[in-house]
Amino acid sequence: MLRNLLWATSKHDVYLMQNYSVMHWSALQKRSKEVLNVAKPFDPALKYPGSWSQPLTRVQISTMSVKDNLLVAGGFHGELICKYLNQAGVAFSTKLTAEENAITNAVDVFSSPSGSKRVMTANNDAQVRVFDAVNFACLNQFSYPWSVNNTSVSPDGKLLAVLGDSKECLVADAQSGKVVGSLKGHLDYCFTSAWHPDGRTLATGNQDTTCRLWDVRNMSVSLAVLKGRMGAIRALKFTSDGRFMAMAEPADFVHIFDTESGYEKGQEIDLFGEIAGISFSPDTEALFVGVADRTYGSVLEFNRRRNHGYLEAIF
Repeated sequence: MLRNLLWATSKHDVYLMQNYSVMHWSALQKRSKEVLNVAKPFDPALKYPGSWSQPLTRVQISTMSVKDNLLVAGGFHGELICKYLNQAGVAFSTKLTAEENAITNAVDVFSSPSGSKRVMTANNDAQVRVFDAVNFACLNQFSYPWSVNNTSVSPDGKLLAVLGDSKECLVADAQSGKVVGSLKGHLDYCFTSAWHPDGRTLATGNQDTTCRLWDVRNMSVSLAVLKGRMGAIRALKFTSDGRFMAMAEPADFVHIFDTESGYEKGQEIDLFGEIAGISFSPDTEALFVGVADRTYGSVLEFNRRRNHGYLEAIF
């Protein structure tokens, strides 16, 4: 599974999937409330001229992203749902493709170089689509040679990492989708990526149980290779200050690396169950891990330590 089903928007606010609902968990109030229910039929509250909006029902959510007051979710049958957190109802929903195996593998909210908010989707139909996050018109559609499992946009909005059913990771122009470089070294299909806040370092996670770090100014060789314990690398996240990177396997293991040590110092969190997502709080003080196990399903919170020498650099 390619799911990112947990997002922290502050140290106290976490959004996560629970059955057919997106829930908001408040760490301050110690309670949760439903933000989005996708079990029942729903229709966007507003119709935007030029958008593909259409009603949906009983969506099985495959991935989601929560940034800048916007919740974006993708479905196992190619669905896309967008909801503003401060507004009732769904702002936009559609089925991106009618193909049978059309899972929406990844969604992202990012800013273009001009500062406009955009939504990007990556699908099994080998397409990447870009939507305006104001009126939800489709601005661009890029085609690639294989199913796209993940995309991520560089902090300046100019470069796009494209990963999928290939050993090769592509770096493209985010405005045109044109490939400007390729990253070679992984041995299997690619599942996830993340940009360091410096905009130069890209991390990629692969079925070969490794994460590779790349400098996009020299794409010929990876900077480092980080190994997982037993499974594919399915999720990667940097802290907002770039000091730490977390990587998650499909189950049981989350690894945290100190970037200032050249990714040599780290910590391994050994837990039990399928990992539904990882997310640092924007202030870097907490790491949240979603566990999707039927019996032990939970959200785990790990707080940053700031004493006893080396431990101050570890979560």
